[in-house]
Amino acid sequence: MPPTCVEAGQAARQAAARSHVALYLRRQADGPWRYLLEQVVIGSSGWIPTPLGMAVRAVAYRLILRMNGWAAIERGVRLRYASHITLDHAAYIDQGVYLHACPNGIRIGKGAMIMHGAVLHVYNFRGMPHSGIWIGEQSLVGEYAVIRGQGGVRIGDRVYLSPLVQIMAVNHVFDDPNRPFIEQGITARGITIEDDVWIGSGTVITDGTTIGRGAVVAAASLVTRNVRPHTVVGGVPATFLRQVGPGPRPQYPIYPHEA
Repeated sequence: MPPTCVEAGQAARQAAARSHVALYLRRQADGPWRYLLEQVVIGSSGWIPTPLGMAVRAVAYRLILRMNGWAAIERGVRLRYASHITLDHAAYIDQGVYLHACPNGIRIGKGAMIMHGAVLHVYNFRGMPHSGIWIGEQSLVGEYAVIRGQGGVRIGDRVYLSPLVQIMAVNHVFDDPNRPFIEQGITARGITIEDDVWIGSGTVITDGTTIGRGAVVAAASLVTRNVRPHTVVGGVPATFLRQVGPGPRPQYPIYPHEA
């Protein structure tokens, strides 16, 4: 006998539920078994506080991610697609950080620090070959910074991103007023931040830009075009303010860099 309307409705709901679960798993790990492994490892050791917990994770997390040397991971760090995450020696991941590496990966360089609440999300569910997030040695990603890596984000050595910086290597296309923008696709050209750059708090850096070596971006700026090396820029949109170089001596103490 053909199914009743009630039975057909139940079958449709069950199929929809299975589809949603499958979609969720595809966006969490390379497969169901990989997802299970990552969740078991994180669930069993990700909550342990104190340096003891960091020591346990420095060993246990080698089952789910790549670790070159010894890295420090605080408790409460959320990892997705952990098999595509690489931590170099002495990297530090603070509590509350979210790393989603699908699928081209996140690499955090030697001695780099990712601070509380930061979000690094490659967010590539469209098969883009150039996506990913690469952070160089001795760099710092400040509290609650957000990096989206669809177009690829490359950050050099000794780069400091202050709290609440947003780096967005993606744009939505919205040229056709007769279609929802979510149906019009995206562009993702990528962002490069060269060595020894300082980005002030609350700055937004848009797709397709390069910030040259030794540049400084003032707080709360909007960077929409390339920044030349060793320049200071600021504003909305960010414009040239001055060249980095000798200036008037500040009338307050200067403290040396930490050893």
